[in-house]
Amino acid sequence: MPELPEVETVRAGVAAHVIGRRIAAVQVLHPRAVRRHVGGSDSFAAAPVGLTVTSVNRRGKYLWLVLAADGASPSAPPEAVGEAAGERGGDGENASLSVLAHLGMSGQLLVDPPERDDPKHLRVRIRFDDAGSELRFVDQRTFGGLVIDELVPTGDGADTVPALVAHIARDPLDPRFDADAWLRRVRGSRTEIKRSLLDQRTISGVGNIYADESLWRAKIHGARPTGALTAAKLRDLLAAVRAVMAEALAAGGTSFDSLYVNVNGQSGYFDRSLAVYGRAGEPCPRCGTAIRRTPFMNRSSYWCPRCQPPPRAGR
Repeated sequence: MPELPEVETVRAGVAAHVIGRRIAAVQVLHPRAVRRHVGGSDSFAAAPVGLTVTSVNRRGKYLWLVLAADGASPSAPPEAVGEAAGERGGDGENASLSVLAHLGMSGQLLVDPPERDDPKHLRVRIRFDDAGSELRFVDQRTFGGLVIDELVPTGDGADTVPALVAHIARDPLDPRFDADAWLRRVRGSRTEIKRSLLDQRTISGVGNIYADESLWRAKIHGARPTGALTAAKLRDLLAAVRAVMAEALAAGGTSFDSLYVNVNGQSGYFDRSLAVYGRAGEPCPRCGTAIRRTPFMNRSSYWCPRCQPPPRAGR
């Protein structure tokens, strides 16, 4: 599943092509792609028409298009659009709207010229009134999806997010990420550190790949109890998470197959820099010991038995 670097790469690409453009038409080609939208396909297709994309934002692994009527601030779309938001309990004409996207396992947001043939597994098409490039949501496995959602204030009141993702924490690259609060929450929890890294309510955007890479850099086994880690060690881990994320973002993310691509259909290449993930049996880049793979939550963990010794009971 795409993690922060992949989703941020897509967000930046989408933003470069759609900000300031008015939506002219939306076509839903597969109802499963908008299954989380309460009003169904017809409501999803109608709600954004006539609205302008004012920004493209992200929280963790979600991204969204912020919509506003011409001449209006993003917080005051027209009444008809407010009614669409009200289907989920919004506050009518005072609600802001967004097109919220989650890429799932194989979702792609592509920016294509209208004359280009439809890609296989095209699920939703968004056309703009300037007749230029269109935004296409492609999803082979249909685990991802789009939904129209109202924007609500964040817990710290600094900005707004779609209501469906209001519970998700800020990510480690967010300037407003509170490292001290994260540290206190992790040390006060009773779980393993890798599970904590994957908890999107505590820190968002980190998935299996980047958790393993960060834990290796910080020399921490993923099964270490959170309460047994010192504040200094957790700060080392957070620094490792940020470094891994920044490097992966610079490389356009990690692509193991053709399912993750940016808006131009290009793959990321951070997989060439992975130290442990997917490298079971290969020598550790730091000490030469063979990397091990162990089952973890229906997935896998990759780690070095010398650099990351497993915890003893209670430690």
